[in-house]
Amino acid sequence: MTESVPPWFSDAITAACTEHTVTVDGAAIHYLDWGDQSNPGIVFVHGGGAHAHWWSFLAPLLKNRYRVVALDLSGHGDSDRRERYPRRQWAREVMAVIEHADFTEPPVLVGHSMGGLVSIVAAALHSDALAGVIIVDSPVSKPDPESQARQSGFSFGELKVYPDRETALSRFRLIPSQPCANAYLVDHVARHSLKQVPGGYTWKFDPKIFDLVQHEPMAEHLSSIRCRIALMRGEHSVVVPAETGEYMYQLLHRNAPLVEIPGAHHHLILDQPLAFIAALRALLADWTHSVRPTE
Repeated sequence: MTESVPPWFSDAITAACTEHTVTVDGAAIHYLDWGDQSNPGIVFVHGGGAHAHWWSFLAPLLKNRYRVVALDLSGHGDSDRRERYPRRQWAREVMAVIEHADFTEPPVLVGHSMGGLVSIVAAALHSDALAGVIIVDSPVSKPDPESQARQSGFSFGELKVYPDRETALSRFRLIPSQPCANAYLVDHVARHSLKQVPGGYTWKFDPKIFDLVQHEPMAEHLSSIRCRIALMRGEHSVVVPAETGEYMYQLLHRNAPLVEIPGAHHHLILDQPLAFIAALRALLADWTHSVRPTE
């Protein structure tokens, strides 16, 4: 990668963090942890095929005020694989990590794409254990981007083994496909997506995560959440277009903020990372002193 990177990114990826593992229903679930344990908590949940390091360049920007955790859901990153991946299973993993991390008070969940849908399920079932949930470009009125890819004929099948890291990196693609001007961020998440195996390198995620149809009542889950909630979407997102964001806003009785990140597509944390952090900080700052809306 020849592109110059900004100082904030270089500082972030060298910030100290600790790594932990908790066993959930027989699978080892890996997570990263930044910041002072006495601070209020934030838990980041990645999208389909992604991993905790999609957040590792952002979490350090919050660690002065918050304790930040990012987990690898089963079938992703450095966590174990399973035979099946229902969203309720992933939601159990999120809540188990929260319990294992032993926050001083209920944390805020922040989930992107499929991770946002997992966060909706977790919040619907465990609202009392959370201070809030922020859903980042996750659609409720239409299939998630991973399901759309599957339905359009996209399939991983068996993961290929590439002879070297650079060959593998050249094959990395965002799902859904989109432009991203920040090549250094795409390179960062791509490098953490690989593992070494006999014969070369392959992707860490289990391709079976894309095979199973989900039957969770997502609109019902979203409207039943009892903790604080906010929505974010990218201005140019094809996954959560303006009408989908408005539908979700109506499901929440117009009592939750709906924040649009300018100039961003679906992967808005790669497109506009600092705008995302600014919006997240503003939401969290408001939640510390405002009264939760009631129906």
